[in-house]
Amino acid sequence: MENKKDILSRTYLVYIFMCVFAFAILYRICVIQFVQGDEWRNKAETYTTKVFEIEAVRGNIFDANGSLLATSLPYYEVGVDICAPSIDDKLFKENKDSLSFLLSRLFHDRSPGEYKKMLVKARREKDRYIVLQRNVSHKNLQTLKTFPILRKGRRGGLVTLQTNRRERPFQMLAARTIGMARQGVKPVGLEGAFDSTLMGVSGKRLMQKIAGDVWRPINDENEVEPKDGSDLYTSIDINIQDVAEHALLKALVKNQASHGCAVLMEVKTGQIKAIANLTRAKGGDSTNYTENLNYALGYPTEPGSTFKLASLLTAFDEYDVSLDEKIQVGNGECMYYDRRMRDAHPPKTPVITVQQAFETSSNVGVSKIVTKYFSKNPRQFTDKLISFHLNGKLGLAIPGEGSGRIKRPKDKDWYGTTLPWLSIGYESMVTPLHTLTLYNAIANNGTMVKPMFVKEIRRNGALVKRFEPEVIAAKIVKPSTIAKAKQMMEGVVKNGSGKGLNITAFRVGGKTGTAQIAKNGDYKSQGNVTYQASFVGYFPADNPLYTCIVIINNPTKGDYYGGLVSGPVFKEIAEKVYSGGLDFIQPLNNQKDFLTQAPDVIKTKGSELGYLTEQLAIPAKVPASSEKYMSRMSNDSSRVMLTEHKIEEQLGKRVMPNVLGMSAKDALYLLENYGLHVKIQGFGSVKKQSKEAGQKFTKGEKIELVLSS
Repeated sequence: MENKKDILSRTYLVYIFMCVFAFAILYRICVIQFVQGDEWRNKAETYTTKVFEIEAVRGNIFDANGSLLATSLPYYEVGVDICAPSIDDKLFKENKDSLSFLLSRLFHDRSPGEYKKMLVKARREKDRYIVLQRNVSHKNLQTLKTFPILRKGRRGGLVTLQTNRRERPFQMLAARTIGMARQGVKPVGLEGAFDSTLMGVSGKRLMQKIAGDVWRPINDENEVEPKDGSDLYTSIDINIQDVAEHALLKALVKNQASHGCAVLMEVKTGQIKAIANLTRAKGGDSTNYTENLNYALGYPTEPGSTFKLASLLTAFDEYDVSLDEKIQVGNGECMYYDRRMRDAHPPKTPVITVQQAFETSSNVGVSKIVTKYFSKNPRQFTDKLISFHLNGKLGLAIPGEGSGRIKRPKDKDWYGTTLPWLSIGYESMVTPLHTLTLYNAIANNGTMVKPMFVKEIRRNGALVKRFEPEVIAAKIVKPSTIAKAKQMMEGVVKNGSGKGLNITAFRVGGKTGTAQIAKNGDYKSQGNVTYQASFVGYFPADNPLYTCIVIINNPTKGDYYGGLVSGPVFKEIAEKVYSGGLDFIQPLNNQKDFLTQAPDVIKTKGSELGYLTEQLAIPAKVPASSEKYMSRMSNDSSRVMLTEHKIEEQLGKRVMPNVLGMSAKDALYLLENYGLHVKIQGFGSVKKQSKEAGQKFTKGEKIELVLSS
């Protein structure tokens, strides 16, 4: 009995414990559900939903004529929430067949039946997101938005996820200057310089996690739409760019060079119209060149003989050196301490002028002029060179600009031989754009402007910012120095090392350059030295509109002199720009009124004559009866006098009118309307008529008209 009571007491104890435990669980459920429910639901939401950025469409980059250089092509992942509240059973039932058919016809990946089965299953299983297609073009998306149900947009369950792909329609043309924007890679070129302008403002979208790392968009009315980037309008002319790249490529292949660059710059504004940089592809054949480094902007080298202009500008400006000053060059060799300087070609005479030294690119001649005037004060020479902005950076819009260096006497690597070698383009480092900017200043009568690549920023077609030419220095040297420099450069092409250009349509001023480029400054070891051939100049010489520099590095086949290697590239660019540019064409009438006298006879309708005189801005007196046939019957030096020609009145009386000077169309129309059979010979206006004016004619009579040609 006691055992039974003991068992029952234990059973009751367990029962009571279970009841208390169950009550505690129930109590906790109620607290979580009703007291803490909102808190826990919010926490759960944070783990299953997340706000993602919507990438804005990057702005376009255009050339100077509006041609597209770089653009972002949008692609979309398109899905549908077929269980959206706004899609009731009636709407779904009435449109599912047509929607399935149109989806199948648009994407060609499933049959209408398969699309219908997918939609029905998603609605039955309450699947709030199914992917219809990935990588959908913008054009197809616009078509998709016209389909039944989906035409309601978000209310119709349509969900789109946009990605953008950057494309360059002209591929490699100006590729390094334009740059590239890639996911996870810092943009370069103009893409990098104007990244914040082009990228726009990202939007916000709420996404829900459905499995693993798979997220689906939630149709949220609070979604923030992205703001697309602004557009960039550059100074590049893609037609000139194409000419420059092809001319440069042809020279690189012909001379089997390692790399090269060519830049065309507008004199007055500094706008870069073309900038080509080509490098031989690694492991490729001898004709395979690509644009992956911006040599013109980012890679300073010893310029060689093109630097001689800067040296002589200094002598002209500081000491008023004459172009006729004599220089003793001997056999084209001289010693500076223990270093021998040689000319590339022996001089024709042992004594030459400064003009001849520049024309023939005499190292000895130029170095002797510089050492004569600046050996006692070399700092005066280097300070003047630095005033030409050859030292440091120009401050260009594109990142990655190389820094020029002009040695100074206080520098540790200044030696006794530095001054003469600096004067001929060695022991200094400048980029091609530094050199071009200096030559452009001479062409621009001493005003130095900064090279510019961008003209405007626009947003949805509206102007946001316009970039004006930036003057670096109003006058880098005296006007007399400019005149001497132009005379020297035009002499190079007419008589000197640039004579091979052989441009007959217009005159050119410029300078050839051939520099030895040594690895680590070692000019003595065999195989350590390569050559850099260059030509820089302006055209047309009488009114410079453009400057151009061409540099070709390490030509290994044929010659390596600037005039022979780089000169032909300059010539091809200059001639094609000249032949295709209206700026070069002079008015035939020398800006005077070309039309001084109207033709003696004009016979046509007054309305046509009135329109003609108005469009040609010819002063005229036209009678009010504009639909009547008019003639110029009087000769007035100040204006064209038009009077009514009573042709139709004469024809009505069966009297032959004077139709000389009338167009064949009008004469045929009038005469045949009054019963004459007209035979026409030739083209143009009436020159002769077989029946004279004033004679009577009969209906059906034949008449012959001879036209002017």
